[in-house]
Amino acid sequence: MTVYRKVFWCADCTSGFYDEDDLYDHCEWEDHYPGTDGFGCYLLEHARIKGHSRYECDDCGRLFVTEDARTKHEVEAHFFCRECDRFFQSINNIKQHLNSRTHRGQEIKCPFCPNSYTTATGMTHHLESGSCRNAPSLNRDSIYQFVRSKDPSGLISKKLIGWEGTSQNTYTCTDRAWNGYRWECYLCHKGFNTSHGLNQHLNSPAHQQNLYHCPNRSCRQDFKTLAAIINHLESEKCGAMRFEQVQKSIHGMVNGNRLIGY
Repeated sequence: MTVYRKVFWCADCTSGFYDEDDLYDHCEWEDHYPGTDGFGCYLLEHARIKGHSRYECDDCGRLFVTEDARTKHEVEAHFFCRECDRFFQSINNIKQHLNSRTHRGQEIKCPFCPNSYTTATGMTHHLESGSCRNAPSLNRDSIYQFVRSKDPSGLISKKLIGWEGTSQNTYTCTDRAWNGYRWECYLCHKGFNTSHGLNQHLNSPAHQQNLYHCPNRSCRQDFKTLAAIINHLESEKCGAMRFEQVQKSIHGMVNGNRLIGY
Protein backbone atom coordinates (compact mmCIF):
# COMPACT_ATOMS: atom_id res chain seq x y z
CA MET A 1 0.00 0.00 0.00
CA THR A 2 1.37 3.39 -0.97
CA VAL A 3 1.40 6.05 1.74
CA TYR A 4 1.05 9.51 0.33
CA ARG A 5 2.77 12.49 1.89
CA LYS A 6 0.65 15.55 2.53
CA VAL A 7 1.23 18.39 0.11
CA PHE A 8 0.21 21.97 0.84
CA TRP A 9 -0.86 23.66 -2.38
CA CYS A 10 -1.42 27.14 -3.76
CA ALA A 11 -4.93 27.75 -5.08
CA ASP A 12 -3.78 30.39 -7.58
CA CYS A 13 -0.88 28.71 -9.39
CA THR A 14 -1.26 25.11 -8.07
CA SER A 15 2.30 24.95 -6.75
CA GLY A 16 2.79 22.17 -4.19
CA PHE A 17 4.86 22.24 -0.98
CA TYR A 18 5.66 19.53 1.55
CA ASP A 19 6.05 22.15 4.29
CA GLU A 20 3.14 24.43 5.21
CA ASP A 21 5.48 27.31 6.07
CA ASP A 22 6.93 27.14 2.55
CA LEU A 23 3.42 27.50 1.14
CA TYR A 24 2.67 30.61 3.18
CA ASP A 25 6.05 32.12 2.30
CA HIS A 26 5.22 31.52 -1.37
CA CYS A 27 1.72 33.04 -1.06
CA GLU A 28 3.02 36.10 0.76
CA TRP A 29 5.72 36.68 -1.86
CA GLU A 30 3.49 36.07 -4.90
CA ASP A 31 0.31 37.57 -3.36
CA HIS A 32 -1.45 34.23 -3.94
CA TYR A 33 -4.03 32.36 -1.85
CA PRO A 34 -3.30 29.04 -0.08
CA GLY A 35 -5.44 26.10 -1.09
CA THR A 36 -7.94 24.43 1.21
CA ASP A 37 -6.34 21.92 3.60
CA GLY A 38 -7.70 18.45 2.92
CA PHE A 39 -8.00 15.63 0.42
CA GLY A 40 -6.71 17.74 -2.47
CA CYS A 41 -3.31 17.89 -0.78
CA TYR A 42 -3.01 14.11 -0.82
CA LEU A 43 -4.44 13.96 -4.33
CA LEU A 44 -1.64 16.16 -5.64
CA GLU A 45 0.96 13.86 -4.05
CA HIS A 46 -0.85 10.83 -5.49
CA ALA A 47 -0.71 12.39 -8.94
CA ARG A 48 3.03 13.03 -8.56
CA ILE A 49 3.82 9.46 -7.49
CA LYS A 50 1.60 7.83 -10.12
CA GLY A 51 2.96 10.00 -12.87
CA HIS A 52 -0.34 11.76 -13.49
CA SER A 53 1.42 15.07 -12.95
CA ARG A 54 4.95 15.27 -14.31
CA TYR A 55 5.62 18.98 -13.83
CA GLU A 56 8.46 19.25 -11.35
CA CYS A 57 11.08 21.99 -11.27
CA ASP A 58 14.46 20.41 -12.08
CA ASP A 59 16.26 23.07 -10.09
CA CYS A 60 14.43 23.01 -6.74
CA GLY A 61 12.02 20.08 -6.98
CA ARG A 62 8.82 22.06 -6.46
CA LEU A 63 5.65 20.43 -7.78
CA PHE A 64 3.22 21.89 -10.31
CA VAL A 65 -0.06 20.63 -11.68
CA THR A 66 0.34 22.45 -15.00
CA GLU A 67 3.27 22.98 -17.31
CA ASP A 68 2.52 26.70 -17.53
CA ALA A 69 2.77 27.04 -13.74
CA ARG A 70 6.16 25.32 -13.77
CA THR A 71 7.40 27.52 -16.62
CA LYS A 72 6.30 30.68 -14.80
CA HIS A 73 8.12 29.51 -11.65
CA GLU A 74 11.32 28.66 -13.53
CA VAL A 75 11.35 32.08 -15.18
CA GLU A 76 10.61 34.11 -12.05
CA ALA A 77 12.51 32.07 -9.45
CA HIS A 78 15.48 30.70 -11.41
CA PHE A 79 15.67 32.99 -14.49
CA PHE A 80 15.59 29.85 -16.61
CA CYS A 81 14.29 29.48 -20.17
CA ARG A 82 13.32 25.84 -20.60
CA GLU A 83 12.84 26.11 -24.36
CA CYS A 84 16.41 27.36 -24.84
CA ASP A 85 17.84 25.43 -21.85
CA ARG A 86 19.48 28.64 -20.69
CA PHE A 87 19.85 30.50 -17.39
CA PHE A 88 20.01 34.30 -17.12
CA GLN A 89 21.53 36.60 -14.52
CA SER A 90 18.38 38.55 -13.62
CA ILE A 91 14.63 38.68 -14.10
CA ASN A 92 15.03 41.67 -16.44
CA ASN A 93 17.48 39.74 -18.64
CA ILE A 94 15.21 36.74 -19.07
CA LYS A 95 12.16 38.96 -19.71
CA GLN A 96 14.06 40.74 -22.47
CA HIS A 97 15.00 37.33 -23.89
CA LEU A 98 11.40 36.03 -23.77
CA ASN A 99 10.11 39.22 -25.40
CA SER A 100 12.73 39.15 -28.15
CA ARG A 101 12.33 37.97 -31.73
CA THR A 102 13.74 34.58 -30.69
CA HIS A 103 10.50 33.73 -28.89
CA ARG A 104 7.96 36.18 -30.22
CA GLY A 105 8.86 36.42 -33.89
CA GLN A 106 7.28 39.46 -35.54
CA GLU A 107 3.63 39.28 -34.52
CA ILE A 108 2.79 43.00 -34.38
CA LYS A 109 1.60 44.05 -37.83
CA CYS A 110 1.39 47.55 -39.20
CA PRO A 111 -2.30 48.32 -39.90
CA PHE A 112 -1.40 50.06 -43.16
CA CYS A 113 1.43 48.09 -44.80
CA PRO A 114 2.86 44.53 -44.79
CA ASN A 115 5.61 45.35 -42.25
CA SER A 116 5.67 43.34 -39.02
CA TYR A 117 7.46 44.00 -35.72
CA THR A 118 8.44 42.11 -32.61
CA THR A 119 6.92 44.63 -30.19
CA ALA A 120 4.39 47.43 -30.13
CA THR A 121 7.26 49.89 -29.71
CA GLY A 122 8.70 48.98 -33.11
CA MET A 123 5.38 49.28 -34.90
CA THR A 124 4.58 52.60 -33.21
CA HIS A 125 7.97 54.10 -34.09
CA HIS A 126 7.42 52.99 -37.69
CA LEU A 127 4.18 55.02 -37.86
CA GLU A 128 5.26 57.94 -35.69
CA SER A 129 8.43 58.59 -37.67
CA GLY A 130 6.50 58.77 -40.96
CA SER A 131 8.21 55.63 -42.29
CA CYS A 132 5.07 53.82 -43.44
CA ARG A 133 4.85 54.18 -47.20
CA ASN A 134 1.09 53.58 -47.14
CA ALA A 135 0.46 56.23 -44.48
CA PRO A 136 2.96 59.04 -45.19
CA SER A 137 0.75 61.63 -43.49
CA LEU A 138 1.18 59.96 -40.10
CA ASN A 139 3.74 61.52 -37.79
CA ARG A 140 4.28 62.42 -34.15
CA ASP A 141 1.61 65.12 -34.19
CA SER A 142 -1.13 63.15 -35.96
CA ILE A 143 -0.47 60.11 -33.77
CA TYR A 144 -0.79 62.31 -30.66
CA GLN A 145 -4.11 63.72 -31.90
CA PHE A 146 -5.36 60.19 -32.55
CA VAL A 147 -4.30 59.02 -29.08
CA ARG A 148 -5.98 62.03 -27.47
CA SER A 149 -9.25 61.07 -29.21
CA LYS A 150 -8.94 57.56 -27.72
CA ASP A 151 -7.79 58.79 -24.33
CA PRO A 152 -10.23 61.55 -23.31
CA SER A 153 -9.43 61.18 -19.60
CA GLY A 154 -5.71 61.80 -20.20
CA LEU A 155 -4.58 58.45 -18.84
CA ILE A 156 -1.34 58.53 -20.84
CA SER A 157 -1.68 61.66 -23.01
CA LYS A 158 -1.13 65.17 -21.72
CA LYS A 159 -3.92 67.71 -22.07
CA LEU A 160 -2.01 70.50 -23.78
CA ILE A 161 -4.12 73.66 -23.87
CA GLY A 162 -3.33 75.80 -26.90
CA TRP A 163 -1.05 73.17 -28.46
CA GLU A 164 -0.70 73.87 -32.18
CA GLY A 165 1.59 71.05 -33.14
CA THR A 166 5.28 70.67 -33.74
CA SER A 167 7.10 73.21 -35.87
CA GLN A 168 7.62 71.91 -39.39
CA ASN A 169 10.87 73.81 -39.80
CA THR A 170 13.99 71.85 -40.72
CA TYR A 171 17.08 72.64 -38.70
CA THR A 172 20.61 72.41 -40.06
CA CYS A 173 23.71 72.94 -37.98
CA THR A 174 26.48 75.33 -39.01
CA ASP A 175 30.25 74.98 -38.75
CA ARG A 176 30.04 76.73 -35.38
CA ALA A 177 28.60 73.49 -33.93
CA TRP A 178 32.04 71.87 -34.28
CA ASN A 179 33.81 72.22 -30.91
CA GLY A 180 37.14 70.82 -32.06
CA TYR A 181 36.25 67.29 -31.07
CA ARG A 182 32.63 66.60 -31.99
CA TRP A 183 29.51 68.22 -33.44
CA GLU A 184 27.76 69.65 -30.37
CA CYS A 185 24.08 70.35 -29.79
CA TYR A 186 23.82 73.86 -28.33
CA LEU A 187 20.67 72.88 -26.38
CA CYS A 188 21.82 69.74 -24.54
CA HIS A 189 25.55 69.76 -25.42
CA LYS A 190 25.38 66.18 -26.64
CA GLY A 191 28.17 65.38 -29.10
CA PHE A 192 27.96 63.64 -32.48
CA ASN A 193 30.62 62.24 -34.79
CA THR A 194 29.11 63.81 -37.90
CA SER A 195 27.11 66.91 -38.78
CA HIS A 196 24.48 64.59 -40.26
CA GLY A 197 24.07 62.92 -36.86
CA LEU A 198 23.62 66.32 -35.19
CA ASN A 199 21.08 67.39 -37.82
CA GLN A 200 19.07 64.21 -37.21
CA HIS A 201 19.13 64.97 -33.50
CA LEU A 202 18.00 68.60 -34.04
CA ASN A 203 15.06 67.48 -36.18
CA SER A 204 14.06 64.63 -33.86
CA PRO A 205 11.61 64.95 -30.93
CA ALA A 206 14.58 65.17 -28.52
CA HIS A 207 13.90 68.83 -27.67
CA GLN A 208 10.18 68.88 -28.42
CA GLN A 209 7.35 69.17 -25.90
CA ASN A 210 6.40 66.13 -23.79
CA LEU A 211 3.12 64.67 -25.05
CA TYR A 212 2.65 61.64 -22.79
CA HIS A 213 3.05 60.54 -19.19
CA CYS A 214 3.19 57.16 -17.44
CA PRO A 215 -0.25 56.14 -16.06
CA ASN A 216 1.32 54.92 -12.81
CA ARG A 217 0.73 57.70 -10.27
CA SER A 218 3.91 56.77 -8.41
CA CYS A 219 5.95 57.16 -11.62
CA ARG A 220 4.39 59.84 -13.86
CA GLN A 221 7.49 59.99 -16.05
CA ASP A 222 7.03 62.19 -19.14
CA PHE A 223 7.68 61.16 -22.74
CA LYS A 224 7.94 62.99 -26.04
CA THR A 225 6.69 60.18 -28.29
CA LEU A 226 4.15 57.37 -28.10
CA ALA A 227 6.90 54.88 -28.94
CA ALA A 228 8.87 56.06 -25.90
CA ILE A 229 6.04 55.57 -23.42
CA ILE A 230 5.15 52.19 -24.93
CA ASN A 231 8.78 51.12 -24.57
CA HIS A 232 8.65 52.25 -20.91
CA LEU A 233 5.48 50.23 -20.28
CA GLU A 234 6.85 47.17 -22.08
CA SER A 235 9.90 47.22 -19.81
CA GLU A 236 7.62 46.80 -16.76
CA LYS A 237 10.07 49.01 -14.84
CA CYS A 238 7.40 50.75 -12.80
CA GLY A 239 4.83 47.94 -12.81
CA ALA A 240 2.16 49.99 -14.57
CA MET A 241 1.32 47.24 -17.06
CA ARG A 242 2.43 43.78 -18.09
CA PHE A 243 4.21 43.36 -21.42
CA GLU A 244 1.36 41.33 -22.93
CA GLN A 245 -1.22 43.87 -21.80
CA VAL A 246 0.68 46.59 -23.68
CA GLN A 247 0.64 44.54 -26.89
CA LYS A 248 -3.12 43.93 -26.58
CA SER A 249 -3.83 47.58 -25.79
CA ILE A 250 -1.96 48.84 -28.85
CA HIS A 251 -3.69 46.23 -31.00
CA GLY A 252 -7.03 47.48 -29.70
CA MET A 253 -6.08 51.09 -30.33
CA VAL A 254 -5.15 50.61 -33.98
CA ASN A 255 -8.35 48.63 -34.51
CA GLY A 256 -10.51 51.46 -33.24
CA ASN A 257 -11.10 50.49 -29.61
CA ARG A 258 -10.40 52.48 -26.45
CA LEU A 259 -6.71 52.95 -25.77
CA ILE A 260 -5.81 51.37 -22.44
CA GLY A 261 -7.67 49.74 -19.60
CA TYR A 262 -5.55 50.41 -16.54
